[in-house]
Amino acid sequence: MNQEAPDKNTEQVGAELEAPAASGAEGSAAQTGETPGAQVVPEPPAESLYRIWASSKKRIRPEELSLKEELIMLNRTAKVVKGGKRFSFAALVVVGDGQGHVGAGFGKANEVPEAIAKAVEDAKKNLIEVPLVGRTIPHPIIGHFGAARVMLRPAAEGTGIIAGPAVRAVLQLAGVGDVLTKVLGTNNKINVVRATIEALCSLISAEEMARKRGRELEQIVGKKLAVRLAQQKVEAMPAAAEVAAQSFEAKEAQ
Repeated sequence: MNQEAPDKNTEQVGAELEAPAASGAEGSAAQTGETPGAQVVPEPPAESLYRIWASSKKRIRPEELSLKEELIMLNRTAKVVKGGKRFSFAALVVVGDGQGHVGAGFGKANEVPEAIAKAVEDAKKNLIEVPLVGRTIPHPIIGHFGAARVMLRPAAEGTGIIAGPAVRAVLQLAGVGDVLTKVLGTNNKINVVRATIEALCSLISAEEMARKRGRELEQIVGKKLAVRLAQQKVEAMPAAAEVAAQSFEAKEAQ
C-alpha cells in the first residue's frame, strides 16, 4: 500500500501542473486574438525614405529623346613623372532636347574623345525635367552649388537669354527662350553649371502651384498663359506618341 501512494501523488501533481499551463496559453491567445497553434507572420520591413523619394521622381529615358550635346569646358592637366609629362583631360558637357529636358556631366580621361564621351554618358544619367511657361520659367529662383549662386528670373517674350556662356548653354538646351540671369559668387564654370541645374531642378510648375494653393490655373498665371499651357499640352501629345513609337520600332529592330 505504501509503495502505490507515491505513484498516485506524482500522477495528480503532473495533471495539476499541465492544467494551469494549458489555461495560461489559452488565456494569452484570447487576449491577443490569435488562434492556438497559428504561426505568427512577421511584418514586412518599412520602405526606406530613399525608395519613396525615388519612386516619386519621374524617370527620364535618354534613348527616347533626341538629345543635343554642347562642350562647355575642356581642361588639360599635366603630371610630371620621371620620363616626362603625362597629360590628362577633363570635359564638362551639357545635353538636352530643347523641350524641357537637360543634364550636365563631367568626365576625365587621357584622351580628349574619351573624356567627352564619359561626360556625355554622365550627363545622360543626370537628366532633369524643367517646367516651362511658354518660353520662360514659371517664377524667380536662385540656385546654389559650392561658392556659386545663379539667379534666374522670368522675362517677357522677345527678351532672349541674357546670360553668360555657361548658363546660356544650359538654358538653350533646356528649351528656355526668354530669361534674365545673374551669376553671383565664383565664376568657375563647373560650379556655375551645377548651380544652374540646381535652380532649374527646384522650379515648381504652374499646375503644381495651383494644386497646392487650391486655385484655378488662371488665377496663378493669368488667362493668356493658361490658354498657352493648355495648347502646349495638346501639341506635346502627338510628339510624345511619335517618340514612343520610334523607340518601340528601334527595340523591335534590335
